[in-house]
Amino acid sequence: MSDAGSGMDELFDDLDAVALAAVIRVGDVHAREVVEHALARIDARNPIVNAVTEVRADAALVDADTASGGPLAGVPFVIKDLGAEVSGMRTTGGSRLRADEVANQDSIIVERYRRAGLVVVGMTNVPEYGRNASTEPLLHGPTRNPYSLSHSAGGSSGGTAAAIASAMVPLGHGTDGGGSIRIPASACGLVGLKPTRGRTPSHPTLSAFAYPMSVNHVLTRSVRDSALLLDVAAGSVPGDGYWAPAPERPFIDEVGSDPGRLRIALSTVTPQGEPVHAECAAVTESTARVLEGLGHEVVEATPTYPLDDLQTVLRVVMSTPMAADIDDRLAARGRGLRDDDLEPFTHVIYHLGKNTTGTDMVRALQAVERAGHELARFFGHHDLLLTPTIAVPPPELGVLDTTNIESMYRNAGAISALTSFSNVTGQPAISLPLGRSPSTGLPLGVQLVARFGREDVLVQVASQIEVTTPWSAAPVWPPSSATAPVSSPPSR
Repeated sequence: MSDAGSGMDELFDDLDAVALAAVIRVGDVHAREVVEHALARIDARNPIVNAVTEVRADAALVDADTASGGPLAGVPFVIKDLGAEVSGMRTTGGSRLRADEVANQDSIIVERYRRAGLVVVGMTNVPEYGRNASTEPLLHGPTRNPYSLSHSAGGSSGGTAAAIASAMVPLGHGTDGGGSIRIPASACGLVGLKPTRGRTPSHPTLSAFAYPMSVNHVLTRSVRDSALLLDVAAGSVPGDGYWAPAPERPFIDEVGSDPGRLRIALSTVTPQGEPVHAECAAVTESTARVLEGLGHEVVEATPTYPLDDLQTVLRVVMSTPMAADIDDRLAARGRGLRDDDLEPFTHVIYHLGKNTTGTDMVRALQAVERAGHELARFFGHHDLLLTPTIAVPPPELGVLDTTNIESMYRNAGAISALTSFSNVTGQPAISLPLGRSPSTGLPLGVQLVARFGREDVLVQVASQIEVTTPWSAAPVWPPSSATAPVSSPPSR
């Protein structure tokens, strides 16, 4: 295959998934042509950005030939190699310990994507066990930001973000346990919605206490794509420990719907009270003026973040389930942990989880409840919270290097400072690509956080902003620098 064909190039470069599906539906192009073009783009572009780790070319073409029905029939799609499984594909979680594991069934959410007509073409790169805000695993190597190949694409859904930003596919799956959809969306100029806790299923993945924190959804180029995919994926599975209140109507119907006049809190400081980077503050303040122009009341207000509870949850709830998973996998292999099984920073988190007591876990789960109640009081007086998505512009690759523990502790907190609290409380939040860093040219996202269960309000306001201040959905290709080393092709 070759990365050619100006007509197909225009479809990939100019259309979101909803529009591409419409072109396929009326017969202007065949689903097989579209999927072939996605595979060709992966062949040509992935060696430079290293977003896709495994391709299912033959199976995807079979799926394309039989694609019919569903609102997104024939649209190519990627799955993050964490939080969801595709039968017959590796499910590594970015870890050398799991490098040879192959899924024997589709996750429920993948089944729902398939029923909507999406064609899975590959799996995308993730940091080991998703425990990094930059996608730089030792197993597959770093994913590079198409806007600047020397910079991070974010994490942990960085592979998906880079695949979309370079227009290999129009949208793709991600998970968000501390900002892992929103951070890469911000870094790569995309829309990234973290749904309410329990809105989308994780079954059959059993991540125990990680799933008060993490939730599945997608990264997209438009608000309507994100809304439609939430309709496709939403709904608990009988037996789920968490569920979200059902929406009054489909989320796609909220696109363009008037939210009324809202009271929106503007905050440009971290939960610790430190000012964010001036560039991140500037784009957020500019968005506040847009919202005022739309008739909303914007007031400067910062929640009283329950810092001790948030830190307890992030330390205990994010380490213990991972430690249990690692122990289970070692037991299945009949051996102990080897030095090269895990990256150095993952070792630190693993041993933290191993040393967690039952009492520690109970206190952490109580902290989840306290944090939710504390933040709910703030949202009793404000409909939305407006902040930068990340407190600093996207870092260069190597800043969040898991082999450098000191650098991880020094730098990681600033990346997820403004995203992780809503994972603890379970509230929905969205990152919109509304600015660029003057110093680096990289995208800067702005975040809106809503009350628990109110993705409808986020979709309404985000679509208002999208019309008033449209962002470019054009892919970044060729990248700003072609000097990065070329990666090995993804396995097939």
